[in-house]
Amino acid sequence: MSKSEAPLSSLEDYLPPGSSPFIFDYLRQYKVHLTITKERKSVLGDYRHALGEKNHRISVNGNLNKFAFLITLVHELAHLVTFIQFNNGVLAHGKEWKSIYRQLLTQFLLHEIFPATIREALERSLHNLPASSCADENLMRILKKFNNKESGLLMVEQIPEGAMFEIEGVKIFKKGKQLRKRYQCLEIKTGKLYLFSPIYEVRPIK
Repeated sequence: MSKSEAPLSSLEDYLPPGSSPFIFDYLRQYKVHLTITKERKSVLGDYRHALGEKNHRISVNGNLNKFAFLITLVHELAHLVTFIQFNNGVLAHGKEWKSIYRQLLTQFLLHEIFPATIREALERSLHNLPASSCADENLMRILKKFNNKESGLLMVEQIPEGAMFEIEGVKIFKKGKQLRKRYQCLEIKTGKLYLFSPIYEVRPIK
């Protein structure tokens, strides 16, 4: 199964020290059904509002490091609170959601849950919040530095130009030049050109 239940007792393993009491309070207060999923390429987390007898539902990718997991969970909690206050009457990532997300996130910043580098990136981000944490490349770049170093993955921007890398264990690319914000890379098998985000994680081929 791609999803697993997340009892509060085991959820601490996914959260930074000092953050779990705040998260547990939110989950209990809003009766959230939380699931931890396998890696999803397109999203880090999602929220489904309560419907009928079903509780509010949030899912978060379980492969995230603890700081990325917390930020993603707070992002989805902000969607929940926005729905409770405004129902479907506002934009998903409009000013109402941004205000609530900012309020929730500030609580964790005040309690020094995050390392200085992440805290500084979040404080800069709060002035102009993107719709997705993934859209803030500076924040994502810093968060990735706290990933498990044994994975052997590097960001595309860390791969030398002309070097080879693979994704999904099967597709092999040669890194090309940077075009504005993205890198043009050649898929070896098909000869097609693809654009990669500089922070997309790949496996280098020696």
